[in-house]
Amino acid sequence: MGKVGLILGSGAAGMDVPGVVAINRHGDQEYVLPHLIDHGANLRRLADAGCDRVLGVASVGSLRPELVPGTLVCPDDFIALDTGPLTTLSGREAHRVPGFDPGWRARVIGALREHAEVRDGGVYWQVAGPRLETRAEVRFAAAHAEVVGMTVASECVIAGELGLAYAAICMVDNYANGVAATELTLEEVEAGQREHRAALERVLALAVPGLV
Repeated sequence: MGKVGLILGSGAAGMDVPGVVAINRHGDQEYVLPHLIDHGANLRRLADAGCDRVLGVASVGSLRPELVPGTLVCPDDFIALDTGPLTTLSGREAHRVPGFDPGWRARVIGALREHAEVRDGGVYWQVAGPRLETRAEVRFAAAHAEVVGMTVASECVIAGELGLAYAAICMVDNYANGVAATELTLEEVEAGQREHRAALERVLALAVPGLV
């Protein structure tokens, strides 16, 4: 069995998680905006390091009032209709059906639940970014998904093309624009990431070594 690769998002960048090959999704030096991330390069880097399983860690906005900030969600499907074409393949094999790896995802949930509450399932709606969503867009997405973000679906697609089992754990750091009474701001998003970082780092440090 190969190694476990960990892709850390903006709310988790630089976390020390033992026993895995960890990379920062948005780059190690200057911050790379979500729509400019080279997901192929990130995932090839993990594959070249001997990884056969990847866990993406992402900050998301909640599309539902009952899904409160601080909740951990392990999505089981995604919608990414407005993202651009994304593939590492050039032939007919690019016409593949993507998705989270069910066996790996089940293992991730089992390990995490020994140390924290985790919502099993939910749809991740990926937007192109880098801007945040309007209230109307959030109302539309909320009819079909539980959380919104800018990266996980793309990672899942490319991981599958490279033969890597992929699952994601999402920390709800804020309500999406219009879900709460007040208008969302970037400062609120960043404050949520700071607030939940210690709890996220703790559960990853405890749970991920059991997946190696």
